[in-house]
Amino acid sequence: MKAIILAGGLGTRLQPYTFFIPKPMLPLGNKPLLEHIVDWLRNSTRRGSKEQRIDHIILCVSYLHRIIEDYFEDGGRFGLKIDYARADRPLATAGQLKTAEKMLDETFVCVYGDSVYEFPLSKMICEHRNSNAFLSMALLPYRTNLKYGFIELEGKKDRIARWNEKPEVTGLINIGCYVMEPSFLKLIPKAAAYGMDDAVRKALEQQRIVKGFKINSGFIDIGDKKTYLDAYKKYVKKLGKI
Repeated sequence: MKAIILAGGLGTRLQPYTFFIPKPMLPLGNKPLLEHIVDWLRNSTRRGSKEQRIDHIILCVSYLHRIIEDYFEDGGRFGLKIDYARADRPLATAGQLKTAEKMLDETFVCVYGDSVYEFPLSKMICEHRNSNAFLSMALLPYRTNLKYGFIELEGKKDRIARWNEKPEVTGLINIGCYVMEPSFLKLIPKAAAYGMDDAVRKALEQQRIVKGFKINSGFIDIGDKKTYLDAYKKYVKKLGKI
């Protein structure tokens, strides 16, 4: 089974760290972030059936792509095959994925290259196949407090009924891990910056089966300097326990 890793972003929120090294290659403990993702894709599906076992990864690259390619080469030392889909400019998430279209002819996994995943991927793949889904998305419960107080009005004279000071909002967030059918790529325009949210909305408009796979843990977002440093400290601490 093939997996796509989207690794072509500029990493602007992590500058200056990303001036000379692509975001997926930032160190996390004793190896780059991207290697953690490669290891997870391989190991989390190792015990599954042959149809669910990831043995071929395609890296969608752009910014400073040579650094990524020189490190991973053909994937031999990581125990799988690695190919590359290159773009000459950033194309957003779905736009990056589109560059690998010619390499995809069956159900595949797609993950973002700037997060750490530690949940059972093989179970997600199995549920996707059993439900005949067009697309499956991994989802994580999330809660946050709004920045401002919310005022509720009632009646025609706009009398204030309630004041909710910085209320808590809860919901499910997309963590950037998908199981997809290759026909999903037909919803993405060629050579254009296009977000995954836009492509998924198209699928919903066409009433395709889009399935959620809920997890409660096993995800670390590395979106800015603070989350990167927090993750780095966690992995350094983990190394000390080995």
